[in-house]
Formats: sequence, C-alpha cells, structure tokens
Amino acid sequence: MLKSERKTALVTGANSGIGLELTKKLIENGWMVVALIRSEFPKEDPEFQQKIRQGDIRIYHADLSDFTQLKSALMQIKEKETKLDALFNNAGGSFPNLSFSPQGRELHYEIQTVVPFIITMELLDLLKKGNPAIVIQTSSDAFHFKRIFVPEELANPPKFHKLIGPYASSKLAITLWTHALAPELKREGVNMISIDPGNNNTMRKGRNGGLPLIIRPFIRLFGPHPSVGASRLFAGLERSSNEAGLYISKGKPTEFKFKQHAPNVLLQVKTVYEKEYLPL
Repeated sequence: MLKSERKTALVTGANSGIGLELTKKLIENGWMVVALIRSEFPKEDPEFQQKIRQGDIRIYHADLSDFTQLKSALMQIKEKETKLDALFNNAGGSFPNLSFSPQGRELHYEIQTVVPFIITMELLDLLKKGNPAIVIQTSSDAFHFKRIFVPEELANPPKFHKLIGPYASSKLAITLWTHALAPELKREGVNMISIDPGNNNTMRKGRNGGLPLIIRPFIRLFGPHPSVGASRLFAGLERSSNEAGLYISKGKPTEFKFKQHAPNVLLQVKTVYEKEYLPL
C-alpha cells in the first residue's frame, strides 16, 4: 500500500504506558503514527527505531502543559502532515500533589482537559481530510467516585486528593466537553467519543506518586498490562458517528453524571483557547 493511502493517527503521550502500546497496535495494523510527545521512545526496541527511521512514526516534541511549546509543535504538524484519520488525546496521568501549568492552571486540568480541546481545534482541518476521521479521548472511570463537581474549581481546586481529586475531575471534564462538542463536529464529518481504558498497570519506578498508597499493591498485582487499555482505545476506531459524544466503558456506551455541566465546561476550555492560546 502506498504511504498516501495508509491511515494516519496522531497519539499524544505515544512513548510510554498505554500510548506506547497503542502506537504498537496502530503500526501492527498498517497505520502511520504522528507522535506528539515530551521525551523519547524506548531506545532498546530496534523494530520501533526502524519504524521511526522509515517515517512510519513521525515525532513532534512538546511539553503539553506549556502553550508556547504546544503551539510550536502544532504549527510543525500542520505544515508537514497532509491528513489525520484519527486523533488520540491520550497524554496525562495522575500527579502526586497540587501542581500548576506555566499558564497557572491546575496541571491535570490543563493537560487532560484544556490541551485536548486546543489540539482538536488546531488539527480540525487535517481531521476533515481523514476518511472518515475520529477523535478518541482517554477518559477514566475514576470520576464515578465524585459526589460533587464544580466546573469553576477545575483551574484552581480548593483541596487535593490523589486520583479521585483533580485527576478524576479532569477526566470527567474532558468527557463532558466531548459530549457537548460532538454534535457540532459530527456535522463537519468528524466523530468524537471518550473511552475509559480501564485500570491498567502503568506504574514505573519513581513515577507512582499519583496513586493513593492503598491502591498501589492492587494495581501492581492485578492491574492488566497497558496493552489491554490500548486495545480498548484502538477498538474505538470502529465506533460509528451515531455514537458521537458517548462515553465508552468496558466496550459499551455508559451513562455518566453531571451532564448538566457539559456546556459550561465546553465554554471554559473554548475561552482559554480563544483568549490565551490563539493570541500567542
């Protein structure tokens, strides 16, 4: 198959955890991957390095929490890539304490809620050239533990809890704005859904601080390999436009709380995009 005929997916956070396994799965199935990442791919995998040399994996670097770096990388992608058939807004993770982005917003919210909106908007023209195109957001069932949700506290939460605090709120928020924006993108020929990849064991040495202490042994012993989560995200490519805006958990559409806040969350991320990112 000619390269021009092959499908192309952009994956954020493509070089580790679920993102790395997703990249492998896409390549195995004949896709080309545009990787938007902060650090490097594992050097010890010669087959992977060969795919990079061949241009089957094309790498763009940015710390996604920094709008200046993000803008530079997205401009390069728009200059060099001709189309996108899929966009996986996958980058993120749970952090051990209350941290803020260079723009001054809580880090989970910036990386896992705001930045996916910016990337989607900026790459919409490339997605419209896809055949057909889909945006898949990495969500999480962690938000089911939330009893209250206040959109106005996302950028600067009054308190911090591991996993069920800002992390869960940011995953709920991306699921909400996806639900709100999907009908509009569907009219433009781009499908959009959010998927929970499950509680995969993505724990790495020195990088486990975002999980509550009580949960870590269970994830380490019983959490499935990240390839399981990657398979769930990959399966999203088969979802039809009739399912636009849905939240998929364990392979099937699942209801979620706080839908009344979806328009408000969409307005919040749209305002950041228009008033902060675009003027850069």
